[in-house]
Amino acid sequence: MANHQDETRAAYNGVVELYASLFADRLETQPFARAMIGTFAELVRATGNLRAADVGCGPGHLTAMLHEMGVDAFGLDLSPGMVDHARQAHPALRFQEAQMESLPIEDSALGGVLAHYSMIHTPPAELPELLTEQARVLAPGGLFLVSFFGTDGQEPVRFGHKVAPAYSWPADHLAELLADAGLTPFARLLHDPASERGFLDAHLLARRS
Repeated sequence: MANHQDETRAAYNGVVELYASLFADRLETQPFARAMIGTFAELVRATGNLRAADVGCGPGHLTAMLHEMGVDAFGLDLSPGMVDHARQAHPALRFQEAQMESLPIEDSALGGVLAHYSMIHTPPAELPELLTEQARVLAPGGLFLVSFFGTDGQEPVRFGHKVAPAYSWPADHLAELLADAGLTPFARLLHDPASERGFLDAHLLARRS
Protein backbone atom coordinates (compact mmCIF):
# COMPACT_ATOMS: atom_id res chain seq x y z
CA MET A 1 0.00 0.00 0.00
CA ALA A 2 2.72 2.45 0.94
CA ASN A 3 4.46 2.19 -2.42
CA HIS A 4 1.55 3.37 -4.56
CA GLN A 5 0.65 6.08 -2.04
CA ASP A 6 4.21 7.40 -2.00
CA GLU A 7 4.32 7.41 -5.80
CA THR A 8 0.97 9.17 -6.07
CA ARG A 9 1.88 11.76 -3.42
CA ALA A 10 5.17 12.59 -5.10
CA ALA A 11 3.57 12.76 -8.56
CA TYR A 12 0.86 15.20 -7.51
CA ASN A 13 3.28 17.30 -5.47
CA GLY A 14 5.18 17.81 -8.70
CA VAL A 15 2.25 19.14 -10.74
CA VAL A 16 0.34 21.31 -8.27
CA GLU A 17 0.29 24.58 -10.22
CA LEU A 18 -0.32 22.93 -13.60
CA TYR A 19 -3.08 20.72 -12.20
CA ALA A 20 -4.75 23.65 -10.46
CA SER A 21 -4.67 25.75 -13.63
CA LEU A 22 -6.27 22.98 -15.67
CA PHE A 23 -9.20 22.60 -13.27
CA ALA A 24 -9.70 26.20 -12.22
CA ASP A 25 -12.99 26.37 -14.14
CA ARG A 26 -14.65 24.05 -11.59
CA LEU A 27 -16.41 21.87 -14.17
CA GLU A 28 -17.70 24.70 -16.35
CA THR A 29 -16.88 22.53 -19.36
CA GLN A 30 -18.21 19.29 -17.80
CA PRO A 31 -22.01 19.53 -17.54
CA PHE A 32 -22.59 15.89 -16.62
CA ALA A 33 -20.17 15.92 -13.71
CA ARG A 34 -21.53 19.29 -12.60
CA ALA A 35 -25.07 17.89 -12.62
CA MET A 36 -24.11 14.89 -10.51
CA ILE A 37 -22.28 17.04 -7.97
CA GLY A 38 -25.28 19.37 -7.80
CA THR A 39 -27.57 16.41 -7.17
CA PHE A 40 -25.19 15.12 -4.51
CA ALA A 41 -25.17 18.50 -2.75
CA GLU A 42 -28.97 18.75 -2.85
CA LEU A 43 -29.37 15.29 -1.35
CA VAL A 44 -26.78 16.00 1.35
CA ARG A 45 -28.69 19.14 2.33
CA ALA A 46 -31.87 17.09 2.51
CA THR A 47 -30.34 14.79 5.14
CA GLY A 48 -30.01 17.74 7.52
CA ASN A 49 -26.33 16.85 8.08
CA LEU A 50 -24.43 19.38 5.99
CA ARG A 51 -20.92 18.12 6.82
CA ALA A 52 -19.23 16.60 3.78
CA ALA A 53 -15.69 15.54 2.93
CA ASP A 54 -14.12 16.08 -0.48
CA VAL A 55 -11.62 13.21 -0.36
CA GLY A 56 -8.70 13.63 -2.71
CA CYS A 57 -9.65 17.29 -3.01
CA GLY A 58 -6.59 18.37 -4.98
CA PRO A 59 -6.47 22.17 -5.29
CA GLY A 60 -9.83 22.52 -3.54
CA HIS A 61 -11.96 23.67 -6.49
CA LEU A 62 -14.78 21.20 -5.80
CA THR A 63 -14.66 21.77 -2.05
CA ALA A 64 -15.38 25.43 -2.84
CA MET A 65 -18.10 24.45 -5.28
CA LEU A 66 -19.85 22.34 -2.64
CA HIS A 67 -19.57 25.18 -0.14
CA GLU A 68 -21.28 27.53 -2.60
CA MET A 69 -24.06 24.93 -2.91
CA GLY A 70 -24.79 25.15 0.81
CA VAL A 71 -22.76 22.18 2.03
CA ASP A 72 -20.33 22.46 4.96
CA ALA A 73 -17.53 20.93 2.91
CA PHE A 74 -13.91 20.38 3.84
CA GLY A 75 -11.08 18.90 1.79
CA LEU A 76 -8.65 16.06 2.42
CA ASP A 77 -5.72 15.12 0.20
CA LEU A 78 -2.67 12.87 0.24
CA SER A 79 -0.46 15.56 -1.31
CA PRO A 80 0.81 18.31 1.03
CA GLY A 81 1.45 20.48 -2.02
CA MET A 82 -2.19 20.25 -3.04
CA VAL A 83 -3.34 21.00 0.51
CA ASP A 84 -1.11 24.08 0.69
CA HIS A 85 -2.45 25.33 -2.64
CA ALA A 86 -6.06 24.72 -1.57
CA ARG A 87 -5.56 26.64 1.66
CA GLN A 88 -4.11 29.61 -0.21
CA ALA A 89 -6.78 29.56 -2.92
CA HIS A 90 -9.69 29.11 -0.49
CA PRO A 91 -8.61 30.52 2.90
CA ALA A 92 -12.11 30.43 4.35
CA LEU A 93 -12.38 26.65 3.92
CA ARG A 94 -10.75 23.76 5.77
CA PHE A 95 -8.15 21.49 4.18
CA GLN A 96 -6.04 18.76 5.74
CA GLU A 97 -3.45 16.26 4.60
CA ALA A 98 -4.86 12.75 5.04
CA GLN A 99 -5.03 9.30 3.49
CA MET A 100 -8.35 8.03 2.18
CA GLU A 101 -7.56 4.65 3.73
CA SER A 102 -7.53 6.20 7.21
CA LEU A 103 -9.74 9.26 7.41
CA PRO A 104 -9.32 11.59 10.43
CA ILE A 105 -13.09 11.62 10.94
CA GLU A 106 -15.23 10.03 13.62
CA ASP A 107 -17.71 7.24 12.85
CA SER A 108 -21.08 8.17 11.30
CA ALA A 109 -20.22 11.87 11.30
CA LEU A 110 -20.89 13.06 7.77
CA GLY A 111 -23.83 13.72 5.52
CA GLY A 112 -21.72 13.20 2.41
CA VAL A 113 -18.42 12.06 0.92
CA LEU A 114 -17.31 13.13 -2.55
CA ALA A 115 -14.58 11.16 -4.34
CA HIS A 116 -14.10 12.87 -7.69
CA TYR A 117 -11.58 10.79 -9.68
CA SER A 118 -9.57 10.48 -6.46
CA MET A 119 -9.75 6.69 -6.06
CA ILE A 120 -8.51 5.88 -9.55
CA HIS A 121 -4.94 5.33 -8.36
CA THR A 122 -5.91 2.71 -5.76
CA PRO A 123 -4.96 -0.85 -6.78
CA PRO A 124 -8.10 -3.01 -7.23
CA ALA A 125 -7.22 -5.34 -4.36
CA GLU A 126 -7.20 -2.40 -1.94
CA LEU A 127 -10.36 -0.65 -3.11
CA PRO A 128 -12.85 -2.67 -0.98
CA GLU A 129 -11.11 -1.59 2.22
CA LEU A 130 -10.98 1.98 0.97
CA LEU A 131 -14.73 2.02 0.29
CA THR A 132 -15.46 0.55 3.71
CA GLU A 133 -13.57 3.48 5.24
CA GLN A 134 -15.75 5.97 3.35
CA ALA A 135 -18.87 4.18 4.59
CA ARG A 136 -17.58 4.28 8.16
CA VAL A 137 -17.58 8.07 8.34
CA LEU A 138 -21.04 8.48 6.79
CA ALA A 139 -24.13 8.77 8.96
CA PRO A 140 -26.96 6.37 8.08
CA GLY A 141 -28.61 7.82 4.99
CA GLY A 142 -25.47 9.80 4.11
CA LEU A 143 -24.50 10.16 0.45
CA PHE A 144 -21.41 8.96 -1.40
CA LEU A 145 -20.57 10.14 -4.92
CA VAL A 146 -17.65 8.48 -6.68
CA SER A 147 -16.50 9.54 -10.16
CA PHE A 148 -14.07 7.41 -12.14
CA PHE A 149 -13.02 6.22 -15.57
CA GLY A 150 -15.40 3.52 -16.76
CA THR A 151 -14.72 0.58 -19.02
CA ASP A 152 -17.04 -1.81 -20.85
CA GLY A 153 -15.01 -4.86 -19.85
CA GLN A 154 -15.46 -7.20 -16.90
CA GLU A 155 -12.38 -6.25 -14.88
CA PRO A 156 -10.48 -3.08 -13.92
CA VAL A 157 -7.92 -1.91 -16.46
CA ARG A 158 -4.59 -0.37 -15.45
CA PHE A 159 -3.51 2.53 -17.64
CA GLY A 160 -0.89 5.24 -17.85
CA HIS A 161 -2.56 8.26 -16.31
CA LYS A 162 -0.65 11.50 -16.97
CA VAL A 163 0.16 11.97 -13.26
CA ALA A 164 0.35 8.46 -11.76
CA PRO A 165 -0.70 4.91 -12.72
CA ALA A 166 -4.47 4.52 -12.53
CA TYR A 167 -7.33 2.07 -13.09
CA SER A 168 -10.61 2.22 -14.96
CA TRP A 169 -13.56 0.20 -13.67
CA PRO A 170 -16.67 -1.48 -15.04
CA ALA A 171 -19.56 0.40 -13.41
CA ASP A 172 -21.36 -2.81 -12.40
CA HIS A 173 -18.26 -4.15 -10.70
CA LEU A 174 -17.68 -0.96 -8.74
CA ALA A 175 -21.37 -0.82 -7.78
CA GLU A 176 -21.01 -4.32 -6.31
CA LEU A 177 -18.04 -3.19 -4.24
CA LEU A 178 -20.06 -0.23 -2.96
CA ALA A 179 -22.85 -2.57 -1.88
CA ASP A 180 -20.38 -4.86 -0.14
CA ALA A 181 -19.10 -1.84 1.81
CA GLY A 182 -22.60 -0.99 3.06
CA LEU A 183 -23.33 1.67 0.46
CA THR A 184 -26.47 1.22 -1.64
CA PRO A 185 -26.05 2.53 -5.21
CA PHE A 186 -29.20 4.19 -6.52
CA ALA A 187 -28.08 6.37 -9.44
CA ARG A 188 -25.41 6.26 -12.12
CA LEU A 189 -24.32 8.34 -15.08
CA LEU A 190 -22.05 7.05 -17.83
CA HIS A 191 -21.06 9.15 -20.79
CA ASP A 192 -18.45 9.25 -23.52
CA PRO A 193 -16.01 12.14 -23.04
CA ALA A 194 -14.45 11.52 -26.46
CA SER A 195 -11.27 10.69 -24.58
CA GLU A 196 -8.22 9.46 -26.40
CA ARG A 197 -8.03 6.69 -23.81
CA GLY A 198 -11.40 5.31 -24.91
CA PHE A 199 -12.83 5.22 -21.37
CA LEU A 200 -16.22 6.47 -20.25
CA ASP A 201 -16.68 9.13 -17.61
CA ALA A 202 -18.62 7.37 -14.85
CA HIS A 203 -20.41 8.55 -11.71
CA LEU A 204 -22.08 6.37 -9.06
CA LEU A 205 -24.24 7.82 -6.32
CA ALA A 206 -24.89 5.67 -3.25
CA ARG A 207 -26.47 5.98 0.19
CA ARG A 208 -25.18 4.46 3.40
CA SER A 209 -27.52 1.69 4.51
